[in-house]
Amino acid sequence: MNKLLCLTFALLVSLAVGCSRKPEVKAELEKAAEALAKNDPEPAPQAQPGAPASPLPDAPPSEPSAEPVVAPSQQMQQALTAYKGGQLEDAVTRLQKLRNIRTLTPQQRMAVQDSVAAVMNEVYELAAKGNVKAIQAVRQYEEMQTKPH
Repeated sequence: MNKLLCLTFALLVSLAVGCSRKPEVKAELEKAAEALAKNDPEPAPQAQPGAPASPLPDAPPSEPSAEPVVAPSQQMQQALTAYKGGQLEDAVTRLQKLRNIRTLTPQQRMAVQDSVAAVMNEVYELAAKGNVKAIQAVRQYEEMQTKPH
């Protein structure tokens, strides 16, 4: 019985210590923005007319894109601005789109992942408290997670 009590106490202490470190959301977003600004990958070169194209298996046929190509560092700045402005759904959407960019370096990808984790941690906490914007952001995030790429 005494061993069980000690084991339970040790588990509770380790959980309290491990869970007490809450990542600072703005700091994570700014760190990711800095990482993306350092090595902003160039947009993919456009195929020359008459040159054979090698489309990706999951890419749609070549059509003129309605959305302009925005650099990842600029997208991260927009996500940071949306988050600071309380536009959680927009911030989550922008971060999810950033997460799906294939040309990110490993360091950039880790910075984006860390910022997504920090933002979503806070969004889930706010949603649990009944924050309507946070609840909408969670729905948007979950929808984007289950939507095929």
